[in-house]
Amino acid sequence: MSKQNVEEFLSKGFKDRQFRIKYDNTFQIDVFVKLANEDGFDFTVQELKEVISGNGDIFESNGNPPKKGIWC
Repeated sequence: MSKQNVEEFLSKGFKDRQFRIKYDNTFQIDVFVKLANEDGFDFTVQELKEVISGNGDIFESNGNPPKKGIWC
């Protein structure tokens, strides 16, 4: 588990709209990480929070349809 896996996950979400839609509609961070783990990205809630915070982003979704501002 590593922050590098979080970065790879966020990069995939940035590049692949269909991939990120599932995550944009997931509002609980523990469920979000569980889904990411099931998709082959091995990281923890704490690692995700650290990377998001380090990027100056927040986890919450905004808008309708909901979108997260974490994808980089």
